[in-house]
Amino acid sequence: MTPARPSAIAGYNDWPAYVRNNPRHQAPTAAAQELSDALGVPGAGALPEVTVHWEETYDGATTSQLSWQLGFGPRTTGWLVRPAGRPGPLPGVLALHCHGGNKFGGADRLLDLPESHPSAAAARAGLYDGRALATDIARRGFAVLAHDTFAWGSRKFDLSTPPWRTAAAAAARQAQWREDGVVPTDADQYNAAAGFHEDTVAKAAGLLGTSLAGMVAYDDLAALEILAALPGVDPENLGCIGFSGGGGRSLALAALSPRIRAAVVTCMMTTFESLLPAYLDAHSWLLQTPGLWRLGDWPELTGRSAAARFLVQYALADELFPEDGMRQAHHLLESLHAGTDKYTGALWPGGHIFTGPMQDEALEFLAHTLALRPTYNTSQGPL
Repeated sequence: MTPARPSAIAGYNDWPAYVRNNPRHQAPTAAAQELSDALGVPGAGALPEVTVHWEETYDGATTSQLSWQLGFGPRTTGWLVRPAGRPGPLPGVLALHCHGGNKFGGADRLLDLPESHPSAAAARAGLYDGRALATDIARRGFAVLAHDTFAWGSRKFDLSTPPWRTAAAAAARQAQWREDGVVPTDADQYNAAAGFHEDTVAKAAGLLGTSLAGMVAYDDLAALEILAALPGVDPENLGCIGFSGGGGRSLALAALSPRIRAAVVTCMMTTFESLLPAYLDAHSWLLQTPGLWRLGDWPELTGRSAAARFLVQYALADELFPEDGMRQAHHLLESLHAGTDKYTGALWPGGHIFTGPMQDEALEFLAHTLALRPTYNTSQGPL
């Protein structure tokens, strides 16, 4: 008897019905609607009810673990971090975690938590210069929400019985580990399978008329509305920040929602042309949405934002982007926003890491733009 095929979207078997019934996000402007339609962002339902699971104060920050249920898939976990003892309303920031090849976890890599999974600690050490970005922002006087987005952390797919292509690729990886004498962790095994499975998720999304980036944007837009509605948050004074894939999420969110007044895009800016042909394999489906180039180049998406000012940080030795492409994007953005304060570009040395000095610059930008304290120096980075 032929064995039954496992679900290719386990944990999300209700996803297709949701997208069929809610096919189109209603954006507030024509420019935002074009981007939303290109990404295939589904329509949102009612604002979900938020549950608070615990709250602790330590080292000057009060952290609350939250959760909410969107219209499909697993329940979302998020964390709200606020400066301890600081009354509201506070300017709010949505902290957007990176891709990082680590879907076992999500926003936990951005936080100081009572207990941290080793994979989150490794991501902080390797990509964030050992710093907990969301907690650091909160200590500066912001209310910060960091959430797991579609396909990461609490929102990850169930790959305990992987679909056939994913299972075959994961088995090959397991064989290589055995040959090399490596004992993989639970996070290693999940992330290996999830890396192969991302192609399957992209196929499913395309079949449904959406994309991986469109589904991530759906989750991020919901989190932004939740942040705006939380007690003690100023809904008229919101920003977002992200590194790598989180930087792409930051750009998309600012272009899709007029709530965003300040957006930090770190190590996720180049021209589409510069990715061809050698840099395509450096990036996931989160950046490479089919047909997106028809709307213009990646830097030009900043022009679709109704209200945001952008800080874009480039790492000139970034192994994921050619230097020429980053410099072209910088010049394009300077030309596009000439005579305005909408764009600040900072050219930094080093590779694909959100260094401590880069984070300090980003925090100063958020503080100035969201009127926390006007001390930001708009000069470029060290280069």
